[in-house]
Amino acid sequence: MDRSEDQILAEELAALGAVGAGGGRLVRMVAHVMRKNVHEIELLVPLPFAETVQRVSGVLGRAGRVLESAPVRPDADATVRIVAGGGVGGLNPVVVTARVRKAGEDGSEIRLRAAAKEGLIRQRAGEKTAVRLAARLSAATGAEKAEE
Repeated sequence: MDRSEDQILAEELAALGAVGAGGGRLVRMVAHVMRKNVHEIELLVPLPFAETVQRVSGVLGRAGRVLESAPVRPDADATVRIVAGGGVGGLNPVVVTARVRKAGEDGSEIRLRAAAKEGLIRQRAGEKTAVRLAARLSAATGAEKAEE
């Protein structure tokens, strides 16, 4: 992963600021000091690794703009990263990273992480996006939430 969540979120917020009031540069600077709302969910999937990666890519690809999708190699984890809309009106960018790894012969694990910047009003966009996408992934893969 070339860019960090913070860099991606700052760039996305700056792009929104540039469209609105023309303050993209200022928004980028402010974004670096804003709080980040992060939520992680682990799912256990009763499907083989390659099929799980394919389904995760499909679900996340429909949920946002794909930033990164690693090629599937049987000996390594697969990562899919997108930017989705969260918060009020879907205007708050949320970086979602799904890491898929093998769990036995016919099983896989998904670690879903969603992060969003928070202003003065807490929207919990990262948490809400993670929960929403985990539900979609569960429906698409038959996954169950891992024990915490």
